[in-house]
Amino acid sequence: MASLLVGIDGGQSALRLRTSATTRVGVADGFRHGGDDVDDTASAVRRAAVAAGLTGPVDVVCLGLSGLPDGAGAMRALAVAVADVLDAAEVRICADMVTSHAGALPDGFGVVVAVGTGAVCLALDHDGTAHRVDGWGHLFGDDGSAFAVGRAGLAAVQRHRDGRGAATALTTAARTRFGEHVDTGPWRLYRSATVVADVAGFAVDVYACASAGDAVARRIVERAADDLADSVAAAVAAISGDGPVPVAHTGGVLAPGGFAVDLLRDRLADRTPRADLRPAAGSALAGALRLAGDTGPYGALLTVAHRGAR
Repeated sequence: MASLLVGIDGGQSALRLRTSATTRVGVADGFRHGGDDVDDTASAVRRAAVAAGLTGPVDVVCLGLSGLPDGAGAMRALAVAVADVLDAAEVRICADMVTSHAGALPDGFGVVVAVGTGAVCLALDHDGTAHRVDGWGHLFGDDGSAFAVGRAGLAAVQRHRDGRGAATALTTAARTRFGEHVDTGPWRLYRSATVVADVAGFAVDVYACASAGDAVARRIVERAADDLADSVAAAVAAISGDGPVPVAHTGGVLAPGGFAVDLLRDRLADRTPRADLRPAAGSALAGALRLAGDTGPYGALLTVAHRGAR
């Protein structure tokens, strides 16, 4: 009987689960800062497994997580909890940038720039040397991410309200998305348990307003493209040699053919000509499923946090 493998992509907006037996994907809430890493993630895995119709014991599960547990003890506790939820013989855990890379670049060489709610680059050289750029979370990094763009857009709305900034179509967009209460300030957003995802969601409106010609929104998305280009350039510089480096883009912000990709490509041509920007071959979820079967060049970037007898 073929092994049953499970891949999990645990981002900040959603956690997705898929098995090797079907293309059906189960979805649950994503990582939430300030919660209980172990209990919250295990609970999300349980809900996603039910949604995916997962039954029967699992041989290997690989989790790529945006919010990794803090410390080896918490990592083991999460692995044991996930093993219990899925009846899994082995649990592998890594940062979601690793599963993004594994899904995006079949050869395991090059740079992935993953831009969704957060933003991170991972460079992997031919000898397995890895270099991370950004991915430090919404408070201290994630430059150019959906959260960064959404936050800048909402800040521009407040600046105009104060008389400190130019009029912008983002004001109407914010009312449409969040309600007219934004006219008195972003207070309800502060109280939201999903504030990071809520703010990141506004990035869609910022890019739409920029595409429609709003000058304020355009400046925001151009700054985001500059930030992402800086991150990609740093990642490419970590790859040895002077030849071209495949740079796979993935995540909701960098959808193939989108406005953000065009802005990034223009900037990379000036900053790092070695970068060969291309769409990701596959998703982070596909990468997680790949690493559940074969760790390939990513072995040093994964933690086998639980291995039981089966």
